[in-house]
Amino acid sequence: MAHTVEKIGGTSMSRFGEVMDNVIVAGRSGSALYNRIFVVSAYSGITNILLEDKKTGEPGIYGHFAADNEAGWRAALAKTRVMMKDYNRSFESIGLNVAEADEFITKRLDGIEASLENLMNLRKFGHFHPGDYLPATREFLAAVGEVHSAYNSVQILKANGVNARLVDLSGWESTKSVTLDEAILDGFNGVDVTRELPIVTGYVKFDSGIMKRFDRGYSEITFAKIAVLTGASEGIIHKEFHLSTGDPKLMGVDNVEIIGNTNFDIADQLSDMGMEAIHSKAAKEMEHKNIPIRVKNAFDPMNPGTLISRDYVSPTPRVEMICGRNDMIGIEVYDAEMVGEAGYDYRLTRHLSDFGINYIAKTTNANTITHFVPKKSKKLAQCIEAMKKDFATAEIKTVELGIVSVIGTNMRIPGFLARAAKALYEAEINVLGLDQTLRQVNIQFMVASECFEKALKALHHEFVEKKYVK
Repeated sequence: MAHTVEKIGGTSMSRFGEVMDNVIVAGRSGSALYNRIFVVSAYSGITNILLEDKKTGEPGIYGHFAADNEAGWRAALAKTRVMMKDYNRSFESIGLNVAEADEFITKRLDGIEASLENLMNLRKFGHFHPGDYLPATREFLAAVGEVHSAYNSVQILKANGVNARLVDLSGWESTKSVTLDEAILDGFNGVDVTRELPIVTGYVKFDSGIMKRFDRGYSEITFAKIAVLTGASEGIIHKEFHLSTGDPKLMGVDNVEIIGNTNFDIADQLSDMGMEAIHSKAAKEMEHKNIPIRVKNAFDPMNPGTLISRDYVSPTPRVEMICGRNDMIGIEVYDAEMVGEAGYDYRLTRHLSDFGINYIAKTTNANTITHFVPKKSKKLAQCIEAMKKDFATAEIKTVELGIVSVIGTNMRIPGFLARAAKALYEAEINVLGLDQTLRQVNIQFMVASECFEKALKALHHEFVEKKYVK
């Protein structure tokens, strides 16, 4: 029997009793429990306090340590101890031995504290540049979150009659230098998926650093790599929600539909919009190996969810999702000397590249080019200043706005733009920009930030709630 590789996100892991009942055990017994590999994330909120808050940027242990704030990182570490032990106690009723779990995580956190103290002493001498030790610090801080949840999961499952096995890829106290593939293959050496249920840390320690390469999306990279290296038949991502035509909190639960089927191209579009269906780099390797990915709601186990495959195209024209980002900046460059000048846009994008800024969309005409970039892009102000110096004759201004995307594998809907424009007009929304490629899989509307949610609702009503083709 071919095996699956399955990933459980942090919010779902925080409700592990329900996950065990709905996903991992779910009425199975005997051999039916196996031929599955589970990759787990840290519990909700843990990585934020270990590193920094993903949404607000509020510093955690790492953020304070990087800023040389000793009182700050010690306070954050103390808070982490409390949070982790609180999680341990919350799982006592489903079989976790709290004393053993507390002892396990205390040893890890004590080791981290000692390591941070040693680094503080070393950097006082001035010969150690932050760039030499901060990346490694971020790595071992991130790792402890997944180790905590994976260890607990194994102990709980064993207490409930499942032959679970911890596959700790965090490299704790290991001095070996290995590649990502080697680390995973070493971790699975001797594992028999037909008789054991591997619970794997989402973090993997390897030579070039998983945080350095993928930052907070690393657990999905681990998930994909394991699927590829072990020859999985399917990858399954268990989330706390379905992949739907729109945000049910905004549109209303009864107004959205589960997508059902889509393809890797659409998964890329969703990733660009900040939708966490699957990390784009993780999806690529699975796409190349033709391993489909299924996104399921961990708390609605009977629903098959959304299958992302390589070749799927909707047999009838339809919109699969209305989504977007309201955290965008439009960098508008107007220059009367631009017209007919080859390479002008290349010079602009070179600045974006030099400052590590990715643009989500672009509009252009004879004398104006606008790049739409995430507001939180680091070094954005420096990039714009560099543009102003390089383009002395240009007028450069920035505008905060939102991008609303209408996405689907087959959107060759007659009169689509007319219907979209009419829906936005009736909602009293002015379209600031429009971006569409010939492939018509992602059509983007730029709107004022205050109109963002209203635009999402208007387009969802037009293309989903009123159905697809008139």
